[in-house]
Amino acid sequence: MTKAEIVAEIATKTGIEKVAVQASVEAFMETVKTAMVKGDNVYLRGFGSFIVKKRAQKTGRNISKNTTIVIPAHFIPSFKPAKVFLNEVKKSVKK
Repeated sequence: MTKAEIVAEIATKTGIEKVAVQASVEAFMETVKTAMVKGDNVYLRGFGSFIVKKRAQKTGRNISKNTTIVIPAHFIPSFKPAKVFLNEVKKSVKK
């Protein structure tokens, strides 16, 4: 599902104009991104958590040059779904 499809779905369900929904979705994403860039986690009860994880320094290999490189410690964004959300997906999604 794309952002445009999400906006269209919300507009249909709420009766709010797509332009207003688009602005709200953009503001939500920007707020989450800004919080995570500052190192803050975002918790949405019943949905999940957008968390910042720290990756430790590690040694990697550049296969094409056959050399060892050091990958420095860094932070990555991550999403952890709430148990209720996770259980709903487990029950309903079929392969």
